[in-house]
Amino acid sequence: MIEAAPIVNEAIADVFRTLASGDVQLFPVTVEGAPERYFVVNVTKVVDAIDEARCQEVHHYDEDDPSPDYPGEYNWIYGLRIDPLRTDGAQVFRLKKFKTAFIVSEDVKNALEAVGNLGVSFERVTEAPDLH
Repeated sequence: MIEAAPIVNEAIADVFRTLASGDVQLFPVTVEGAPERYFVVNVTKVVDAIDEARCQEVHHYDEDDPSPDYPGEYNWIYGLRIDPLRTDGAQVFRLKKFKTAFIVSEDVKNALEAVGNLGVSFERVTEAPDLH
């Protein structure tokens, strides 16, 4: 499983710097031919917050999987759901056993959308509490 680190422009880096400075590291990079400054976003906060019972479908790596690099981790999750009470207040994080997911809080999402032209989409991973 590859943990891709996004490369973002200065405006997006400012969102992470302002709202999630304790959860990410920003490393300046040069993009050839681009006059604008760019940054690699390295998520340093990892939490164990997957709510497997509420996920639509989960796939674990098999015990006999030829890649021993991911023992106990998820191969893929459809309809990912997390338990927000287990996020330790993080604004940006990866999941302990499914590091492919790049999770941001509603506040970070809204600030990123205000910047515009992101080239990403957001999917809700929390559900309103069952009031019945």
